[in-house]
Amino acid sequence: MPDGPRYEDDFYAWTQHQAGVLRTLRTRDNRFDRDRLAEEIEDLGKSERDAVRSQVGCILIHLLKLAYSPAREPRFDWMDSIIEARGELENKLSGSLRRDSEERLARLSAIARKRAAVELLRHGESEVAHSLPAECPYSIDEILADDWYPEPPNERPSDARSGDAP
Repeated sequence: MPDGPRYEDDFYAWTQHQAGVLRTLRTRDNRFDRDRLAEEIEDLGKSERDAVRSQVGCILIHLLKLAYSPAREPRFDWMDSIIEARGELENKLSGSLRRDSEERLARLSAIARKRAAVELLRHGESEVAHSLPAECPYSIDEILADDWYPEPPNERPSDARSGDAP
């Protein structure tokens, strides 16, 4: 059994490890394009990583809209998008890609915030768009949890006590 991450356990880590191993192999056969092959293997893993980042970003956009928009009608569409993205992640998320998502969460959240704000502005929710939190309000566990959704703005306990909008 080869050293390093196993293909079945963590595809992304396996691609990065295998590319590194391939680059260290010595060969005198110039028909073998070792460096380009290693780069292609690495890129396969990066595609998986980028797909995971994209799905986490999609979830963040819809979680923000669920949590901050007073709109009722699109809530189920947003929840459906979250369910779909979480389903896609089930097939791709490995230990190393989960760690990558957690490490990049601040950046993914900043991009998601901008996208959510634009969508809210498009629907006339200027006040809400400008009140989205600057930092990610969700943990990676909440983002990835199967049935977790933030409370709608008018159902939050703090709102009921203070009477203020978020």
